[in-house]
Amino acid sequence: MRRLLFITGMMLVLQGCVKETSWVLKQGLQDKLIVEAVITDEVKAHQVKLTYPVAELNQPPQTVSGAGVLISNEDSTWQLSESPPGSGVYCTPPAFFSRLLKNYTLLITVGSKVYTAKTTMVEGAAFDELKYAKNSENNLYYVDWVANAFSTGPAAMWELLIDWSMVPGFQNSDSLDNHARMLFYTLPTLDVSEVFAPMMESVYFPAGTIITERRYSLTPQHAEFIREMLLETNWTGGLFTVAPANVTTNFSNGAFGFFGACAVTELSVTVVPLKKYPQ
Repeated sequence: MRRLLFITGMMLVLQGCVKETSWVLKQGLQDKLIVEAVITDEVKAHQVKLTYPVAELNQPPQTVSGAGVLISNEDSTWQLSESPPGSGVYCTPPAFFSRLLKNYTLLITVGSKVYTAKTTMVEGAAFDELKYAKNSENNLYYVDWVANAFSTGPAAMWELLIDWSMVPGFQNSDSLDNHARMLFYTLPTLDVSEVFAPMMESVYFPAGTIITERRYSLTPQHAEFIREMLLETNWTGGLFTVAPANVTTNFSNGAFGFFGACAVTELSVTVVPLKKYPQ
């Protein structure tokens, strides 16, 4: 009886400590330009995406339409066109690709404001294919290793495009249920926030899945931008964290984001049945 009264009293005390409050979000960043711009040595139409920050969680970003966007190097200049109109996505000509030993400048004009960023590209590299393992509980597979997170070698971003839409039983599924995209990074730094980062959701897929593995070369400046971004996102919320701060950018005039140029190397892996579960 005494224990029951004690628990009831504690619940009343804790309930009395709850106080409703409303957060007033600062509106000063709503006119700050956000730029997503990565060009590669692949021959294709590359995209530059322009948006403004959001004021509420899960709010769709406001696109920046009608901007002037140019990419240039020592030899040429390319005018990007917004496609589709009103989307805030600006595309290069289809035959565009970036080259080694060239310095690229991105120039963006929004009304009377002008933003610029400069970058170059480091060469790509061959790599060992990823490793996957089987989950004994659901008989599906998952990515077990892509690359060592810490490396004294050149920094890189790894993109995995996972497709099991051709596997029997999944052919009529929604594309969100038979495709996945994963990103990994190899950085020349080792942070305690990374070591003790929160667990990420696993992606499971059946045998017969085709995985396209792509390695993007990163300049030291681009790698530092990604490191700071991870400290503010994937690596926060664990045992150790850092004070929130704006991520470094190579854009002028207060814009956020990073303009990067990457060399891409690629290979394809088909998931075959494994006889044994991993130890």
